[in-house]
Amino acid sequence: MRSGTGAEAELFFEDLTPGRTFDLGVTTVDEAEMVAFARRFDPQWYHVDAATAAGSHHGRLIASGFFTVSLFMRAYVDHLLSRAAADASPGLEELRWLAPVHAGDRLAVRLDVLGSKPSTARPGLGTVTLGATMTRVDAYGRPEREVLRTRFRGWFVMRAGPA
Repeated sequence: MRSGTGAEAELFFEDLTPGRTFDLGVTTVDEAEMVAFARRFDPQWYHVDAATAAGSHHGRLIASGFFTVSLFMRAYVDHLLSRAAADASPGLEELRWLAPVHAGDRLAVRLDVLGSKPSTARPGLGTVTLGATMTRVDAYGRPEREVLRTRFRGWFVMRAGPA
């Protein structure tokens, strides 16, 4: 069985038990990537115009929320989906941007398994409800402020296969 990235899978539906937590690492926000993303997908002035943003209540450029959730997705793929027998996702239930994200911010990513049950729509798969947070941390890794929260579902292959 292959993982989400094509490697041999080591995590299956049965391994994603409610209460389990995954540390998805720390990512640093790169200004060039942040601005390039905004220019392409979310070209609002507070994401792309440094001079105007500096003179506003923001004080400087802020990342697009969609860029921030893309950073989460990359951490999720690198640290979990690359090892899991994952299928598609049947949906996003919550996505909240809780605080501005800036270039140079260090964001710690955590994933919690909130619930799981065999899929009624897809035999051989289980539906897992996941909650994730991104928290701005200081240079020592101490939490400063939660910046993103999301809750979603994913389909994962059962070890036993279809019933």
